[in-house]
Amino acid sequence: MRQLGKVQISTWVYLLFGCLLAVVPFVYDNLSMLFLIIQIFIFGIFAMSYDLLLGYTGIVSFGHAMFFGVGAYGVSIVLERNEPTLFFLILGILVALGAAAIISFIAGVLTLRLKSHFYAMLTLALAGLFLVAAEKMRSLTGGSDGLIFTIPDFFKDRTNMYLLALISLVVIFFSLRRLTNSPLGRVLVAIRENEQRTMSLGYKIFPYKVIISVISGVVAAFGGVLYALSIRFIDTTVFAVDVTLDALLMTIIGGVGTLIGPIIGAGLIEYAHHFLSELSDVHWIFERWIILFGIVYILVVIFFPMGIAGSIKNMYMKRKHKKEAKVQQKDNQIAS
Repeated sequence: MRQLGKVQISTWVYLLFGCLLAVVPFVYDNLSMLFLIIQIFIFGIFAMSYDLLLGYTGIVSFGHAMFFGVGAYGVSIVLERNEPTLFFLILGILVALGAAAIISFIAGVLTLRLKSHFYAMLTLALAGLFLVAAEKMRSLTGGSDGLIFTIPDFFKDRTNMYLLALISLVVIFFSLRRLTNSPLGRVLVAIRENEQRTMSLGYKIFPYKVIISVISGVVAAFGGVLYALSIRFIDTTVFAVDVTLDALLMTIIGGVGTLIGPIIGAGLIEYAHHFLSELSDVHWIFERWIILFGIVYILVVIFFPMGIAGSIKNMYMKRKHKKEAKVQQKDNQIAS
């Protein structure tokens, strides 16, 4: 009962913070900063999808950007070729998520039997294949020039787009939180910790990996959909390995296997990109801002080896165990 109470309290904390974020566009009208926060929400979703693989199942993928790109291109192509109505927006989202589900299923069946770095390299090759295909199929994707499209008028308003991204983030966070706390999530953690032992207990590992690969791919594709809608332009860079590496860094910096950690990591990395790139226009010292960003990343890894959220959780658990040990010691003294 005490554990249930703690879950409820943490849920209300997250909901309260989400409500506070919902007020931001109504009291703060800086469009560039609102756009930055929207990008944080979007890449928070993308990073959470990557955390399902890395943090909860122990799967390292270097090709996760292909699902992000499929989602972005799926909705972009539909809207670019049709009227910008709500019907075609929903159709575009369904096409994007459906394509991502099929591709992630096929990719999972073909690659997830491989181990560790072999799987990582093959996913990198698949993402590169999608990048080359997007560049060559100019009639469909616009090639390296990209696609410019129009969205329904309702979502052209920055506040409405902000609320859509925030609501999507909150819904996906709680859905994935429920998933990771379910029996499926516990099996995934068991696979991460000791795959051979999990198999010896009678679990078939491969179907679980394929299921989480599909879920992760669909969530990543939805992040790509929101990204395309937020900028109303898309090009082949969404398939670049840099996009996957960003998700990897967001997950590691925020805290692997925490869900809230990737959101924190997305906020830090996106704000660091924005802040340091602005400084590059102010002084020549900051022209190589990516080096400064690398230094920041190194410092975070040194002082927060388990990520920010993971380190905080670890410190809390240590304090809790110390208190419990003291209480047990007092009880033993009284009993003796």
